[in-house]
Amino acid sequence: MSAPAFRHDMPFGANLLENGGTRFALWAPDVGALTLELVDGDAAHGLAVTHAAPMTAVGDGWWTAEVSHAGPGTLYRYRLPDGLAVPDPASRLQPYDVHGPSRVIDPAAFPWQTEGWRGRPWHEAVIYELHPGTFSPEGTFAGIEAHLDHLAALGITAVELMPVADFPGRWNWGYDGVALFAPDSRYGTPDDLKRLIDAAHARGLMVFLDVVYNHFGPEGNYLHCYAKSFFDEAQHTPWGAAIDFSRPQVREFYVHNTLYWLEEYRFDGLRFDAVHAIADHQSEHILDEIARRVRAHFAGSDRHVHLVLENDDNAVRFLDRPGTRFDAQWNDDYHHILHHLLTGEAHGYYADHATDPMDRLARVLTRGFDYQGDVSPFRDGRTRGESSAHLPPTAFVDFIQNHDQVGNRALGERLTALAPKPAVEAALVLLLLAPRPPLLFMGEEWGCERPFLFHVDFGEDLREPVREGRRGEFASFPGFSDPAARARIPDPFAMETFTASRLDWSSLEAGPHAAHLRWIKGLLATRHAAITPLIPTLRPASAERFGARGLRVTWQDQAGSGLVVVMNLGPDPVEAPVPDRPTGPALAATPADARAALRDAATLPPWTVIWARGD
Repeated sequence: MSAPAFRHDMPFGANLLENGGTRFALWAPDVGALTLELVDGDAAHGLAVTHAAPMTAVGDGWWTAEVSHAGPGTLYRYRLPDGLAVPDPASRLQPYDVHGPSRVIDPAAFPWQTEGWRGRPWHEAVIYELHPGTFSPEGTFAGIEAHLDHLAALGITAVELMPVADFPGRWNWGYDGVALFAPDSRYGTPDDLKRLIDAAHARGLMVFLDVVYNHFGPEGNYLHCYAKSFFDEAQHTPWGAAIDFSRPQVREFYVHNTLYWLEEYRFDGLRFDAVHAIADHQSEHILDEIARRVRAHFAGSDRHVHLVLENDDNAVRFLDRPGTRFDAQWNDDYHHILHHLLTGEAHGYYADHATDPMDRLARVLTRGFDYQGDVSPFRDGRTRGESSAHLPPTAFVDFIQNHDQVGNRALGERLTALAPKPAVEAALVLLLLAPRPPLLFMGEEWGCERPFLFHVDFGEDLREPVREGRRGEFASFPGFSDPAARARIPDPFAMETFTASRLDWSSLEAGPHAAHLRWIKGLLATRHAAITPLIPTLRPASAERFGARGLRVTWQDQAGSGLVVVMNLGPDPVEAPVPDRPTGPALAATPADARAALRDAATLPPWTVIWARGD
């Protein structure tokens, strides 16, 4: 019996024909003629056209051509009537970056070793977010693969890649992608990415991908040259004209991109970046259509496919039970509250969570979001969010660090540089044992002290505007009102900025880092043994406040027992009255002597978190 062919059939791009050759299709409604060019050579020595043929208009702005001798590996591009040569927006590979020709890929050629992998249920998710370019010394998919044993041994169950769609230049966070179907060639080939996913599956690891559907990057997007109606100039976003989701061709582009990554690469899930910036006023929102079609596509299979949102609007209407619509949302509210408690920072969006932060934390742990239709002072008095109390705990991905919250700081500092060690440890114990999906940012497991800095590599015409824009973002932040201070913000185009963000794997051997890593492994082992099996049975939580920074949260299961956490997230002891302590067995605690406080102390020491089974 032959192995299954994992490929996704698309109405656009370069698709191999059963009897040989390739069919090329491009939506270009703004041109009256289009030429397909096959080329040979390389970027260093030049490219020569080996075949040129006019494409056929087939209606509704579509152009097609079939070439019998164009097989896997063929380089191709499209020539517009004004002479401009453009790559395929649905290219599967851009070997010479975003401005070069595209390459025909055989998606069924990769020899998968884990055809039987079906994923893991969502309640088992322990997510590890990483940037492919700085996670390893190599900065490649193979470099990530070399560390999969480390992640599996740590207790991670899901590796989440920051966006890999082809971006301009030598380095980028990934949110400036312009070829959304092509893994960036700096990280490796499509087969290299598949090999990484295959190796992860062999170790029981899910793999998620971050995708960006709210904008294209500022360099290398040629759609405006032949498909202006891909964008709606009347609707503006922070990146320019909004993508026009009223066009069926545009909607199909993104629906197929979702299915492509899930089917052809066998990703276990996708994280949809900043969907609050998607402007869609159709009767069915593009997110609803994506969820509907993904669920229909995989209906009847036994695959676990997970869809996760980042949505500053806290729009609960997109969320539902795992496996039905979108499984979860990144919970920025949780991060902002914890960050304020640990660091005292109250500028920017932290101001929205700085008043009564422990009450807000109680709300988040028991009802999901902090802002559920409340007025946001940071957003000039606009209301934000929808009621989330009816959602299961698994609908909220919690974290105390991620690429945004570290990298969008002027100096890219990690939490280890901003808060006392006992405070960070308390936050980690709370995060990693709560019955909600936790997320760690690369290096967090050993207390990495290296920054994660903003880095891009656009052409010269964009460099100074980006530098000035980056510095201008921080003009109202403490410590950066002075232009001289802003001038010290690392240059995102400098090699040193990129390399400074790279993880130092040799630091794992250092005593404090090695001890921290063992401690995190122990917490995750406790999670998998004692917490994960409980999650599907838990009912909504209840909370009780005590003292200035004291909080007790209880989750009960169907039998009436469950899970309890008692905490003091402050620098001072919490005096009596401390609420009744759980009498069930303690699961984990920080500091090390906190278990005694669980039994008989009249106070809780500073930065204490104690997890126990319910009575």
